[in-house]
Amino acid sequence: MKIYALSDLHLSHAETKPMDIFGEVWINHMDIIVDHWVKIIREEDRVLIPGDISWAMRMDKARIDLDMLEDLPGYKICIRGNHDYWWDRPGKLNAQYNKLYFLQNKAYMIDKLAICGSRGWICAGSVNFNEEDERILDRELIRLRLSLDDAIKNQAKEIIVMLHYPPTNNADRLSPFISLFKEYPVCHVVYGHLHDETSWQGALQGMNEGIRYDLVSADYLKFIPKLIRA
Repeated sequence: MKIYALSDLHLSHAETKPMDIFGEVWINHMDIIVDHWVKIIREEDRVLIPGDISWAMRMDKARIDLDMLEDLPGYKICIRGNHDYWWDRPGKLNAQYNKLYFLQNKAYMIDKLAICGSRGWICAGSVNFNEEDERILDRELIRLRLSLDDAIKNQAKEIIVMLHYPPTNNADRLSPFISLFKEYPVCHVVYGHLHDETSWQGALQGMNEGIRYDLVSADYLKFIPKLIRA
C-alpha cells in the first residue's frame, strides 16, 4: 500500500465550468486526471484529496463526480474545500460510498498512522482579514484539534494532516495551525488551494521544524498524484 495526494480536482461533470479560463493546463483536465490516476494508483493504495473536489452546488449534482472517484482505483480520503458547497454531513456521505471517506472531526486510521484534517482558513495577517475570518479560523482549528485528538484516542504514532488552505501566510512561517501541529506527532502536512506561480513560489514546502510540507494542488502537480509514503 502506498499513500498519494492530489488536491483541487475541480470536477464538473454536471456543472458547466470550463476550467481552461484558468490556463491551458486545465484543458480536458478531468480526462488527464483519470489517465494519470489509472496508470499510478492501485486498488490497495490511499489517495488524500484535500478539498475542492467538485464544482457542484448540491449533492444531487456532485454525485456524478463522486461516483467517478468511487470507481477509480484506491481508497480516497477527502476533506472539504472552499468550493465544496455540496458537502453534506460526513456520516451521511460515508454511508453512500465504499471507497470514499469524508473526513471531518475524526481520524482515518491505517494501523498506527492517522490521517487527520480540516478545511483550514486564511490566517491573521492576510489581506482584508476581518472578524468573520477570525471566527471561521477558530472553528477550523477546533475541528482540526478534534481530528487530532481522535487520532491519539486511536493510539496513532504518526499523523499526516490534510488542509485545503495553506497552513500559514506566505510571509509568515508562524500560524496557529503550525503551533497546533507541534502538540501532536504530526510528520507530514499536505494542502492545496493555490493556483498561480507567485503563490507556488512562496508556499511552505519541504522540511520545517521536523514536519514535511507539500503543496498538492492538481495543476501544480500537472494532475499527477504525488507519492507521499511508499
